[in-house]
Amino acid sequence: MAFRRSSRMKPPELLSVNLAVTDLGMAVTMYPLAMASAWSHRWLGGDVSCVYYGLAGFFFGIASIMNLTILAVVRFIVSLNLHSPKEKISWKKVKMLCMWTWLYALIWALFPILGWGRYGPEPFGLSCSLAWGQMKHEGFSFVVSLFCVNLLVPSVIIIFCYFGIAIRLYFTYKKSTNSNHVPNIVKLHRRLLIIAVLISVGFVVCWTPYGLVSLWSVLNDSSKIPPEVSLLPCMFAKSSTVYNPLIYYFFSQSFKKEVKQLSWPCLGSHACQVSNSVSENIYMVSVNLKSKEVARETVQEITESRE
Repeated sequence: MAFRRSSRMKPPELLSVNLAVTDLGMAVTMYPLAMASAWSHRWLGGDVSCVYYGLAGFFFGIASIMNLTILAVVRFIVSLNLHSPKEKISWKKVKMLCMWTWLYALIWALFPILGWGRYGPEPFGLSCSLAWGQMKHEGFSFVVSLFCVNLLVPSVIIIFCYFGIAIRLYFTYKKSTNSNHVPNIVKLHRRLLIIAVLISVGFVVCWTPYGLVSLWSVLNDSSKIPPEVSLLPCMFAKSSTVYNPLIYYFFSQSFKKEVKQLSWPCLGSHACQVSNSVSENIYMVSVNLKSKEVARETVQEITESRE
């Protein structure tokens, strides 16, 4: 969808595309190997594929949470002046933020290979991740740093940003009783806020059970955890890649409209082209009030000329 509407994309929307890339990357690089191992009732590929699988999962997971954090910050910056037609974030800054997200995730994913932390098989034997049970002593600093820097701090930032946006929307609505166009902007930003909050909450909810089980494995004897208990949080966490497109589809009117107009057999033909009149971006919005004012003035001039 982003490719088809690339000429009309706003800079912040690239962050949403970046989030989709993390979900797609996780699904493509990890799940086929996990499915094949489950079908064979044993892990395939030995230690090499185990390290690869754990690195890929950790890499895309860190990239996702950092991307969600940057999205929250950018949404907060955009909300500082809801009815301004000027872009708050440039293409250059957004591209740099995306590159920083991947570089940051890569650095953390390489730490276990370089000796800080360790990758290993999951207790149920059909998946690999960080070897939580083996990091009770030598990797304990890695676990503490990981949970603080990549879970606690991002969660606090996301909560702070969205709470701040909600407050700004509330006061903007209270001050807009004498205005005609601001309430529409507030409604649009409120819908986008709901999408952002649902995506962030969905990610945190999916990964929290896995994080708690992993933390328990570090602090206690991991052998006492039944395979079923360790399996379910892992499967629940990996299902997080499913929710984002569903959230966009049900809560974003423009995204739903464009998906319905997408027809694979006639892709690229004139009949399948999406209209340029879509007023809402996929994730971020920067309402062009100038175009509305010009249209209003044009209608007024036509009316006066007729009179």
